[in-house]
Amino acid sequence: MNLFSVRAIPTTRWSSGFPLNFRPQWLTLVNLCAGLTLFGLGEALMLASGFGVSPWLVLADGLSSRLGISIGMSTFVISLAVLILWLPLRQMPGLGTLLNALIIAAVIDWSLPFLPAPESAPLQALESVFGIVLIGLGSAMYLIAKLGPGPRDGLMTGLQRLTDFPIAWVRTTIEITVLVVGWSLGGAVGFGTLLFAFGIGPALSLGLVLVLKVSEDIGNIN
Repeated sequence: MNLFSVRAIPTTRWSSGFPLNFRPQWLTLVNLCAGLTLFGLGEALMLASGFGVSPWLVLADGLSSRLGISIGMSTFVISLAVLILWLPLRQMPGLGTLLNALIIAAVIDWSLPFLPAPESAPLQALESVFGIVLIGLGSAMYLIAKLGPGPRDGLMTGLQRLTDFPIAWVRTTIEITVLVVGWSLGGAVGFGTLLFAFGIGPALSLGLVLVLKVSEDIGNIN
């Protein structure tokens, strides 16, 4: 299995036919919410590890220091800018786009106080890697639901469709670009940031393969 050859988001029997579907089948909604929950938990693990944040938070940090605004406001500005980039890519928001913001933020807030915050570098790295794997798996689950991606994942799927490059390459290129821009603006970079930039593409591809395989196996049983 070559994780760098996976193209596009696969369709399963429980994928929605269109993003703006506010009456999806229950299995679609369950997978969407479960995927976003895993995504949020993975983000919280990265934060708790203290090993370095994601490239997008580095960008928010750098933009915050340059413009003299809060990181929260900086994150909002970045999300708005990414959504504007959706227009030429013909990306369509949906129920998943809305729940992306709500569920991930809630899971991070609720889980972060209960997660370990190791002091040794090896344990920090392990927690960070586990977080990246969960983000990859969670992303795969909610994207395959096809109820609309979050702002950054929408940029990824739009560029993948435009270029027809493998998902892993597109995602890695985006993350490295964001990392370089954020670092040049003065954002703080850690080892976990580099792990995320180079690891999230393969983690997402692995998640897509696993979710599709499980879906096919369940379909064969039924």
